[in-house]
Amino acid sequence: MSDLSEPQQEEVAQAEQADQPGRPKASDQEIRARVEAALYASGRALDAEQLTSASGTSSKKRAVDEARALQSRIKSAMSAIEVVEYPGPRFAMQLKAEYTNVARRFATKPLLSKAALRTLSFIAYFQPISSGDLALRRGSQAYEHLKDLEEVGFLAMERKGRSRVYKTTTEFSEYFGLSSDPATMKHQLEKRALILR
Repeated sequence: MSDLSEPQQEEVAQAEQADQPGRPKASDQEIRARVEAALYASGRALDAEQLTSASGTSSKKRAVDEARALQSRIKSAMSAIEVVEYPGPRFAMQLKAEYTNVARRFATKPLLSKAALRTLSFIAYFQPISSGDLALRRGSQAYEHLKDLEEVGFLAMERKGRSRVYKTTTEFSEYFGLSSDPATMKHQLEKRALILR
């Protein structure tokens, strides 16, 4: 399909969508709204496959194009909200960093508890770290925090023998505006005084 022009690619994608039985063709406005809703509700970056699923189309190109169009519309219409494109491509709708303090005062429910955030900063600083070491340093509540942190996509786990070892994900780095390199991240955490030893 890469040899085709953009309009031809879109035509093929629409034909593919129409050929799928039981799946009604979504209007342009509906596709746009679905991409916007997914980005708004997710609280994290979504890749092309996730956006395609949310959009109701079978065209990844169409879903990505809609995310880019939304990025442009939001840039011209909003001051504190932005849609950011990450490599992949992946997209996230988020608050601009300079407005987090204002928003924090009015937020009703945080994504994570303060205790879970402390556990997360501890993992980010000492990664990779086993769940056993983490529980020794942070207490038994760390096991519950690990579940919450994995659920929001901020931690990756791998087995080493009988132990589970945790480290942060790129979603974590992007969400908090940190480097994905552990050594650089450690320096950034020290600089921002975000680690509680």
